[in-house]
Amino acid sequence: MTTKTMSGDRSPSNIVDFSDPEEAVLMDPIDHDRCRYPYCIVWTPIPVLTWIFPFLGHMGICTSSGVIRDFAGPYFVSEDLMAFGNPTKYWQLSPQKATNGQAGWDAAVAEASEIYKKRMHILFYDNCHSHVATALNIMSYGGCKNWNMVKLAFYMIPYSRYVSFGAFLKTWIPFLIIVALIIGLAAII
Repeated sequence: MTTKTMSGDRSPSNIVDFSDPEEAVLMDPIDHDRCRYPYCIVWTPIPVLTWIFPFLGHMGICTSSGVIRDFAGPYFVSEDLMAFGNPTKYWQLSPQKATNGQAGWDAAVAEASEIYKKRMHILFYDNCHSHVATALNIMSYGGCKNWNMVKLAFYMIPYSRYVSFGAFLKTWIPFLIIVALIIGLAAII
């Protein structure tokens, strides 16, 4: 199987061209019911933290078959059991932008997971976002080797999609309640 060259395209686009037979054949469909997100970065809210900062949450990366791997705690990378519940958002990437396509993608996710099984989880430094960034750097996703937790957090904002309207509400309702309480208290004072 041949892989396409990127012809200088460095954008992190989440658009997968399903009309391209070479790309479509590699992509299993997303299955929200079974929590299968092939070639995706997945995200879920962290209670309290996401209530205050709705763009911060827990992140994982999925294999080509959609199995979720996430750095869930010190020396532990979970498989299909995200630390804070099922994904509420996902960003589907193209396997063609990974070095060696599907095989390169899966090898990078496995290697990053092995690396993080030997690491201490540090909330603001070496965390779930760092695990995902390491996998993307190993596979040189999009010809890039400088993925990091900040870049991923910012890219999830415009490129991700909510799995459902309920997932959208799960992310934003606590924040909106806090904002309403602050505004209400400010009006009283």
